Amino acid sequence: MSNYTTGELAKLCGVTVRTVQYYDTRGILAPSALSEGGRRLYSGDDLRRMRVICFLRELGLPIDTVKQILAEQNAGDVIDLLLQQQETALREEIGAKSEKLEKLETLRRELKGAGDISVESIGDIAYTMQNKNNLKKVRLTMILSAIPVSLLEIAGILLWALKGVWWVFALYVLIAIPWGIVISRYYYRSVAYLCPDCHTVFKPSFKEMFWARHTPKTRRLTCTHCGHKGFCVEVAAEDSPQDGE
Repeated sequence: MSNYTTGELAKLCGVTVRTVQYYDTRGILAPSALSEGGRRLYSGDDLRRMRVICFLRELGLPIDTVKQILAEQNAGDVIDLLLQQQETALREEIGAKSEKLEKLETLRRELKGAGDISVESIGDIAYTMQNKNNLKKVRLTMILSAIPVSLLEIAGILLWALKGVWWVFALYVLIAIPWGIVISRYYYRSVAYLCPDCHTVFKPSFKEMFWARHTPKTRRLTCTHCGHKGFCVEVAAEDSPQDGE
């Protein structure tokens, strides 16, 4: 069976000799034997125990807590739980850093396409990035609500064309009209627009918004604050139904 001196044990565990000696004085890592000259000798089990101690200390646990854990009969279960917690914390940290990295990359792309860069334009980009998740919820709600209506439309057309059954399509029409009104109102309440000229978030009239030329992210509107007419960026309204979630 291998025996390690204090220096060898310290080197294998990446700590100082004084650290090993300190753990001995605190009663959490006593040497398995002493040499004829009185030097501490540590076994393979001691080496494994020392590595566990170092790991627990890296987690930020105080010496007394480490001592209590190692004295438990189910120390392995306790350490396994700590490992799970550490894994969860690391995954959350990685997720948070990945989200920050994605925001930085998005900001760089937006700045490259913004032309003249100013504090106001950076502020607009930052606002739309922070607002993006709420806007996704609005659009997802609209898509999910449209699926059953669209399926009913397809079924109605097929049944009418193939079997002459017209009432399913008639039912679709009866449902689609009120659904269109409700979803249009929901959409209007849930979104607002960011003016690229005065950098103000504003709400156009329903009529103007409904008939305005648009892209997936913008609409050609007249800003109610400064009167600028042009394509404005769509954002989730601050008082939209999503805010209560």
